[in-house]
Amino acid sequence: MKRAEPPPLTAAQRELMEIFWQHGEATVSQVREQLQDQGRSIARNTVQTMIVRLEEKGWLQHRKQGRTFVYSAVRERKRSLGVKVSQLVDRFFAGSPEDMVNALIEHRGLTSEESQRIRKMIQDAELDSGSSSNVADNPSSKRGRRRGKQS
Repeated sequence: MKRAEPPPLTAAQRELMEIFWQHGEATVSQVREQLQDQGRSIARNTVQTMIVRLEEKGWLQHRKQGRTFVYSAVRERKRSLGVKVSQLVDRFFAGSPEDMVNALIEHRGLTSEESQRIRKMIQDAELDSGSSSNVADNPSSKRGRRRGKQS
């Protein structure tokens, strides 16, 4: 059975998750130290409460090391971001990645370096997927069905 996606993260929860994604695993004390190193002074009990809530929501898991709980992310950062971007495209751009990219270019703009890196990512993705499995040309794909494209 497929695991349901956890609820969205608040800004403070995302800050904690970035620590777990960067370090792999950490104790409450280690997370608090990381936050202090970033200039955030938070009480240990507050950090512990936030971590417990993240675990309850399915973002973290723990293992026992002696009497200490060592926490780690349940989902990889890349996967978590991918799911959120997919939801963003579906919700705000009616499932159209092209509209999302267009909005990004028109309203934020891209540096020439960003543009070059994005072109390379697209080329790499096209090479990985092969020309015969192009999503836009595949009527059995989600995007193909949504837009009613036929091959």
